[in-house]
Amino acid sequence: MQDVAVIIPAKDEADRIAATVKAALELPGAGLVVVVDDGSADGTRRVAVEAGARVVRHTRNRGKGAAMESGAEAVRLLDADRDTPFHLLFLDADLAETAREAAPLIEPVRAGAADMTIATFAATVKLGGHGFVVRLSREGIRRATGWEATQPLNGQRCLTRAAFEAALPLAPGFGVETALTIDLLLKGFRVTEVEVPLAHRATGTDWRAQLHRAKQFRDVARALAVREPALAAGLSRFRTRRS
Repeated sequence: MQDVAVIIPAKDEADRIAATVKAALELPGAGLVVVVDDGSADGTRRVAVEAGARVVRHTRNRGKGAAMESGAEAVRLLDADRDTPFHLLFLDADLAETAREAAPLIEPVRAGAADMTIATFAATVKLGGHGFVVRLSREGIRRATGWEATQPLNGQRCLTRAAFEAALPLAPGFGVETALTIDLLLKGFRVTEVEVPLAHRATGTDWRAQLHRAKQFRDVARALAVREPALAAGLSRFRTRRS
């Protein structure tokens, strides 16, 4: 039963994208793998095609949220003749061979037990300066919804098509995961976390890594600012319960 489309946003990932695509194609029920080349300056597109993916290319970098939307739209067009739409599994491009371990994310969605699953990694790598962005996201989600996320910025997620469309338009850039969680929970969709043995490339603490973290912080803060009424309402509910 091929009921899952894997969508992989990628920018300048020519060194890892082939391994990630090949591993994704091995997932049970994976009928389609779409790589969204988000303005890469290297051979990401060519390598992804050679590995067996369908590729959508942005001529300039538009950010993760836009890449996810482009990938989902490509899947919608490609599965137009299907009786039921694909479930959408989003994976990061740098997972390499560990992407084949993403199957547990699919099962609760396939079984109808969840509308969106979020990965929690069984093993972690050092992420320089990452903690303050995680705290911002986790606290924002908790304030808005009351739900405590373990790894709120994790991009490995499986959704039903209905859940994905209910969250459109997605928040731009790196705010997409935080906003997606808040928006779906507030709309009554069921969200659950699943531990999986996936692993990213380790990131360092040089100026490039710190710039990346600053962009993440900016995008998460913007996504939360847009949802400030929900945050205020959530905080009000919390205070009411405490009084």
